[in-house]
Amino acid sequence: MTTKTRQILVTSALPYANGSIHIGHLVEYIQTDIWVRFQKMQGHQCTYVCADDAHGTPIMLRAQSEGITPEVLIAATDKEHRADFAEFNVDFDNFHSTHSEENREIVETIYKRLRDAGHIEQRSIKQAYDPEKEMFLPDRFIKGTCPKCGAEDQYGDNCEVCGATYAPTDLKNPVSAISGATPIEKESEHYFFKLADFEPMLREWIKGGHTQDAIGNKVSEWFESGLQSWDISRDAPYFGFEIPDAQGKFFYVWLDAPMGYMASFKNLCDKRDDLNFDDYWKVDSKHEVYHFIGKDIAYFHTLFWPAVLSGSNYRTPTAVFCHGFLTVNGQKMSKSRGTFIKARTYLDNLNPEYLRYYFAAKLGNGIDDLDLNLDDFILRVNSDLVGKVVNIASRCAGYIKKKCDGQLSATCSEPELYQSFVHAGDKIAELFEQREFSHAVREIMALADKANQYIDEQKPWALAKEEGKEQQVQDIYSTGVNLFRVLMTYLKPVLPAMAEATESFLNIDAMNWSDISEPLTGHEINKFKPLMTRVEQEKVDALVEASKEDLKQEHHKTERKATIKKVDKKIEPIADEIAFDDFAKIDLRIAKIIKAEHVEGADKLLRLTLDIGNETRNVFAGIKSAYQPEDLEGKHTVMVANLAPRKMRFGVSEGMVLAAGPGGEDLWILEPHDGAKPGMRVK
Repeated sequence: MTTKTRQILVTSALPYANGSIHIGHLVEYIQTDIWVRFQKMQGHQCTYVCADDAHGTPIMLRAQSEGITPEVLIAATDKEHRADFAEFNVDFDNFHSTHSEENREIVETIYKRLRDAGHIEQRSIKQAYDPEKEMFLPDRFIKGTCPKCGAEDQYGDNCEVCGATYAPTDLKNPVSAISGATPIEKESEHYFFKLADFEPMLREWIKGGHTQDAIGNKVSEWFESGLQSWDISRDAPYFGFEIPDAQGKFFYVWLDAPMGYMASFKNLCDKRDDLNFDDYWKVDSKHEVYHFIGKDIAYFHTLFWPAVLSGSNYRTPTAVFCHGFLTVNGQKMSKSRGTFIKARTYLDNLNPEYLRYYFAAKLGNGIDDLDLNLDDFILRVNSDLVGKVVNIASRCAGYIKKKCDGQLSATCSEPELYQSFVHAGDKIAELFEQREFSHAVREIMALADKANQYIDEQKPWALAKEEGKEQQVQDIYSTGVNLFRVLMTYLKPVLPAMAEATESFLNIDAMNWSDISEPLTGHEINKFKPLMTRVEQEKVDALVEASKEDLKQEHHKTERKATIKKVDKKIEPIADEIAFDDFAKIDLRIAKIIKAEHVEGADKLLRLTLDIGNETRNVFAGIKSAYQPEDLEGKHTVMVANLAPRKMRFGVSEGMVLAAGPGGEDLWILEPHDGAKPGMRVK
């Protein structure tokens, strides 16, 4: 390891300001935080910045649906995210927002430099347009039937069933996920970043070892298929920064999000005298810049981002480190199984350092997925941290405090053993540097086994019963305490809270890597207090159940808010206002479903025969994905009774049944309370 002080800037991918942090996100932030804490313990100036990704259509629509401004929404999310990160001991030097003046300034500067250098082009394109909401639709706001496998209710850019990717125009039976209307094609002038201009530069950058091999190989495939120009603009209405000299056009969220790294750092530099923005971001900078991201956004960070930086006269990243996804018990995180766990739900049930340790024990420097096996989680934390590491301190501290007035021996009785622990630090440090955390943890736990074995072989508890062995017993236990100190120094990047408690117990200043070269001798320690308690099965079970409750609350919220349509955490805005006289024309009636049946040739429709008191009606309802016909018969619901009959290819629909929900299986017809009778008017 070099002893020269390094200047390092580190970032994690920006969490989106439209939802809560969950444990899948935490893989990245914990991985990054461990690496940053390690660098700081080496004496390097390592700065860790992040920000909320605060722009885009989903945030605009959610704010509209909640009757608040996007600024109010992202401020509330910012508060929630900061609290979650803080309790997981993710220690940012600065956490900011992409909706900031620093980011606006940087985005406009970069755009103008790219434009003036000829790397921006304009051309008219056809896009999906919602004629009811009068807005262009992002791919994720269009749903329909997959053109490859026929799966229903799929997004406009890819199928979650077969994995196929396609253009929104390829979808069968497309609908707007905002209004339910059938999208139309409409032309609009857009701005494109000419990525192909930078192919030679990007090929050299990839060859330079700035990515992991697996990512580099993937990037090479993208080169072979040809680099396409990147649409960096979006049409109003849109929550983001307006493009200079282009009224009604806004920067696409994926353009200004990576610049949020720079903006957050700029915000920090303005508050600190020891940091200079240009020193880190100028083209010939010798400082280091690292991005930690998920493998799903490698395309943006290893092609677009270095190209945009190069084209606007900024330095490119020293390296981009990608990681895999998180599975739980070998499967994709699931809300119904209680394994889609929010950060806050975890914090309400378990010690955050359990998760930090378990992730570290599983993380390597590649892009393989990481599995959180809950049974293994319990066993590993209890065995390693409680049974091995904490056990060393707990079995040694009592004697030192009671029989030696808290004084460690004046000399180290096992200098060779102690130095073997110190020398192991070089290998462990190199593993941390290379992000081989799981290997580092194995090395540390091997040392813990060695320390426990030493104490077991020396049997100080037996020697304590013999006359005149007091000094020998003190020496053994003092050695144990010093070995524990070395272990906790190595574990400090992983377990900062436990390390802080250790510093208090040992009565020492903050532990740094270089401090362990010599043992503590003739030093007074404090009374030992438990540093880590065991993971209890009951607490893990409660966590899973609480996560299921989170799902139930989401369902109840959907039922309560019939005017809100959620699609993958994106919420439909409330419709344009209508006059009371218009609303008064709607005749809502209680209807009893006396018959329900499938409609031959229809993917989404059920035919309902409804009793509305003085007559029956035939209504086609798009609820097939959520209900079996036999489950509906006998239920009461609400229908629009005075809707003009609509001729369909399956027959005439004589009204409309009201339902709420995001779609697919999550769709609920409105069911009135007991006592409602067919034909009653809903007021």
